[in-house]
Amino acid sequence: MSHIVFFLVPGVHLLDLAGPAQAFSTAADFGHPYTLAYVAEQPQISTAQGLPLVAGLDWPELTPEDLIVVPGWRTVDLGDAPAIGDASLQVLRDHHARGGTVASVCAGAEALGRAGLLDGRHCTTHHDVQDELARRHPRAVVVRDVLFTADDLVITSAGIASGIDLALHLLATRHGPAVAAQVAREMVVYARRNGHEPQSSAMLRHRSHLDDTVHRAQDLIDARFDQPLPLPALASAVGVSERTLTRLFSRATGLTPLRYQQTLRLERAQHLISHGATIDAAARSVGFEDPRMLRRLRARTA
Repeated sequence: MSHIVFFLVPGVHLLDLAGPAQAFSTAADFGHPYTLAYVAEQPQISTAQGLPLVAGLDWPELTPEDLIVVPGWRTVDLGDAPAIGDASLQVLRDHHARGGTVASVCAGAEALGRAGLLDGRHCTTHHDVQDELARRHPRAVVVRDVLFTADDLVITSAGIASGIDLALHLLATRHGPAVAAQVAREMVVYARRNGHEPQSSAMLRHRSHLDDTVHRAQDLIDARFDQPLPLPALASAVGVSERTLTRLFSRATGLTPLRYQQTLRLERAQHLISHGATIDAAARSVGFEDPRMLRRLRARTA
């Protein structure tokens, strides 16, 4: 069981907190071992939107598998941000030193900066305070115009809704892109956005649509892309004709179901080859009976 611990400060933005919390809670609903905790330096926290929150005062016992998230707060000047005690900053430092991940949303990057966790690392925050974050923490490498950054187990996001993107990125890193896509779909966040890198997974790149029939077909292909998936069986499983499935799938993703499956196989094979597998071994691993098919697909994308 992994703890996702949200450290709350006065004036916290609700969406900075609720977006990532919803993502990890949804992952837990799907059977992934997460328990959420909320810690503050006082038992009741006033939010920027006026809703009071109750939090615990004691940190759970943390392991490297756990995650600390510092949501942002309403501010026009990071220098006027709420006071954060030395003991809390030490918890952030100690957790990272033990191999744990520390993340921030929006102005929460200032807390990581005060803890010394931004020094020499790439980071970001809300565009309104990026310049100030750079002035206050000159050893940090503040990256502008990105949704989130990840550098040595320090993850920062631009703020507000981008906290959801940060959480989906962490879920994809921990469990694979199919889990992140499943959570995004449940949250009706179909267009899962990456940070500073281009979209790297076909499972996510072709999910930016609202066709539930196609999403169900993709769920099946994602789970069994290395197995034979005849179009008649796939169409039957989602309750439409072969012709209808092909039409809907192509309209939503730009690919036929077969080409989508081949794209997933190619992507996985490329990963295996980059980690030392031979082309023949990679082809067998992803379901190609004839390695020549993998060679042809690789040649097309070269």
